[in-house]
Amino acid sequence: MTVRWIRAALAAALVGALGLTACGGAGEPAGPDGAGPVTVFAAASLTESFTTLGKEYEAVHPGSTVTFNFGGSSGLATQITQGAPADVFAAASPATMKTVTDAGDAAGEPAVLVRNQLVVAVPRGNPARVGGLADLARPGVKVALCAEQVPCGAAARTALDAAGVRLTPATLEQDVKGALAKLRLGEVDAALVYRTDVRAAPGLDAVEFPESARAVNDYPIVVLRAAGNPAGARAFVDFVRSDAGLAVLTAAGFQASPGA
Repeated sequence: MTVRWIRAALAAALVGALGLTACGGAGEPAGPDGAGPVTVFAAASLTESFTTLGKEYEAVHPGSTVTFNFGGSSGLATQITQGAPADVFAAASPATMKTVTDAGDAAGEPAVLVRNQLVVAVPRGNPARVGGLADLARPGVKVALCAEQVPCGAAARTALDAAGVRLTPATLEQDVKGALAKLRLGEVDAALVYRTDVRAAPGLDAVEFPESARAVNDYPIVVLRAAGNPAGARAFVDFVRSDAGLAVLTAAGFQASPGA
């Protein structure tokens, strides 16, 4: 056995253990015009929008099934470079996409799909009276951040540095959904996450802050070189980049990318 074969088998097992969020089944042979299974690895912050788009894609491409693996972009990139089976990768930052392109695992150049911006998520009514980043450093205020190796964490560090704020988070999570979960459980008073995630989460409010303009994340998307259904992968990427796809994404709070 080669090292890459072993890595691929281990990565495939990891994906199975984590569980895939599916809009349909997988394992059918690929077909023309976007038919067949398409496996998409996507940033956790795309969960709601891509789940909707997966269903819409299946509706307009008879015989297709879209299966998603949502998670922190850095972890997904590692899975791909270790051989995990996937057709499309949508990351929450160019840096995490670079991991995949540098490994030679992308089929062509990634395209920027949309952009996203940070907010401070707080419970409805903002009981801790958080008005900006400086308030996150007040004594007694517990804050959830994403770990710095994932895009939301890197963006949070950029914004905090721009504001000159130093704080010790109560928890560091591997993606925005983890940070939001801590907030919704009442374990923290605030979380630095994307605007889109607060919009999709009932019972939370978003506190905007000017430094977020210094930490806007581009979301690149690409067909993967080892795609089992390259035609379906290209069709899915084209679909989410179409006017109909972008309408779903912007309605969720994503920003259109210049030149998209």
